[in-house]
Amino acid sequence: MLIVRFYGRFTPRQIGRYGFILCTVALLWLAFVVRNDWSAVPVLVGLVIFGIGQGSLVTLLFNVLVTASPKELAGDVGSLRGTTNNLAAAVGTAVAGALLVGLLSAAVLRTITENPKLPPEIQAQLDLDNITFISNDRLQSVMEQTTASPAQVAEAVRVNTVVRLRALKIGLIIMAGVALLAIFPAGKLPNFLPGEIPDPAPPERGRNE
Repeated sequence: MLIVRFYGRFTPRQIGRYGFILCTVALLWLAFVVRNDWSAVPVLVGLVIFGIGQGSLVTLLFNVLVTASPKELAGDVGSLRGTTNNLAAAVGTAVAGALLVGLLSAAVLRTITENPKLPPEIQAQLDLDNITFISNDRLQSVMEQTTASPAQVAEAVRVNTVVRLRALKIGLIIMAGVALLAIFPAGKLPNFLPGEIPDPAPPERGRNE
């Protein structure tokens, strides 16, 4: 609703660039302020900014498709827009998830193997080849089934907390870089207002020609 109010004042190219800029700023902001409390005010501010940027891009996608297609294809355009939006969200979620899980696995494996408080005999009892975003409670219950001491269990939970947050921050920074790069292809979008759409029909020649 917010972007629709400004759609008559900015060209699609401007909206596309501003949208990706907002997403970039929001992701960088979240990378520096996020902790283990997603209800913190700075985190909520970053999520709102990212939502506005993403919403502007979704609105832009629909409007550009509508203005670039004949009126009789309006229904097909709506279906195409929905399919594109869902496909982009699914692919983006999969890529981001794979990125974060990969970062987490590498960071946890390196941190645990280098931690003197978690000796090799304890590491051998853990499945380090299948590390995902496991919660601290789940990790604690798994560690309690090993021969680890309470101090070693607490250390493993601490490592899990620190590494998960570090992987999330790195992932947010990488995705911010992707959003920043997307500003350049956004420059290919139309650079005129909806009321200034050029007539695609060729100009008629004068009768005296």
